[in-house]
Parts: sequence; structure tokens; C-alpha cells
Amino acid sequence: MFGRASGVLLNPEIERRVIRVRRHWAYLFWDLLITVGIVLGVYLLSRLVSGVTGGLWLVQSLLWYVAVGALLRFAWKVLEWWVHVIIVTDKRFMVTSGIIQTKNSMMPITKVTDMSFMRPFFGQLLGYGTLRIESAGQKQDLEWIHYLPRPEEVFQAISGLIFGDKKQPRSHMLEPPRSSRRRRWPRPGWPGSDR
Repeated sequence: MFGRASGVLLNPEIERRVIRVRRHWAYLFWDLLITVGIVLGVYLLSRLVSGVTGGLWLVQSLLWYVAVGALLRFAWKVLEWWVHVIIVTDKRFMVTSGIIQTKNSMMPITKVTDMSFMRPFFGQLLGYGTLRIESAGQKQDLEWIHYLPRPEEVFQAISGLIFGDKKQPRSHMLEPPRSSRRRRWPRPGWPGSDR
């Protein structure tokens, strides 16, 4: 199948997949409106032309070819939407897209310096948003990810990967935090006091 390479790029022995999503279906909304408008317009024009004496069969045929073209264009857009996959692993971001020619954009998680997400009005109603990823001083293909479903959950999962969970206990492999230079008199009953 076209665009199937997204599963091949991951090696489960090396990295763990955290998120795999497609764009939100709202991405197709304007293309759907355009297609419905064209088909409806062709239908109305065809009814108008059929009322004329002589029928103008050639014009009607051309009109319906336009409608079929609009439907094929919409089917292509749906197929593009289907193969456009956003993958986040514990090591990198990836966006795989393309039907005939597959494009894979990748950025290591360690290069991320800042992240934010925005939700427009319709995004709040329908459940999508835009994720902005800034990397260390470079422009990337992955700077903006539009029509991301459930952006809060994705944002929190990626933040947990990049910045870690602050409430987790320290590993025994790490050296203990440095004590303060300023010494205080030990208080009775407090940790570190002998009394």
C-alpha cells in the first residue's frame, strides 16, 4: 500500500513509540465544502441546461465530468490525510506523508528547546489544535503541526518525554543534590539532628 513506510522506520529494540496520530478530520472540512459546492452547482446547471430545447448534451456531459473530477480530487485529499501520520517516540519526532512519493521528516527530541500549542475557536469546539515546536536555532519541517487531535494530551506526553517528570524519585545512580553552603544549627526532631 502507498505510504506504508511509517511502521518500518521504528525499531522497537531501540526506541519506544509514545504517540501515533493522524491529523484531525477537520483538516478535510474546506475540501468537503468545495466538493459539495461544485457537485451541487453542476447539478443545478445540468437541470437548467436540460430544460433548454435541444438538450445541449455536450455541455451536460462536460458539467458532469467536472463533478467527477471534483469527487476524485476530494478522494485524493482524503487519501493524503490518511497517510499523513505524526509519530513521537522517546527519541524523535517524525511526520510521514505522501502517497506516491513518501516524505519522512524527523527531528531528535533532544533538539527541542520550546513547545507551545494553540487552539482556535473551532479547534476548541471540534477538539484539535496546532503544536509549535522550536529547535535549537534552526528552521525545521516540524516547526508547526496543524490540525493535531487532542493537543493537550499530546503536549503533556511530549513534555514528559523532554523535560521529565519532576515528581519521580531520584535514581540511585545520580549523585545526591549539593547541600546548602550556609550551615544552620540542627533543630531537635528534624532530619540530620542527633537529638
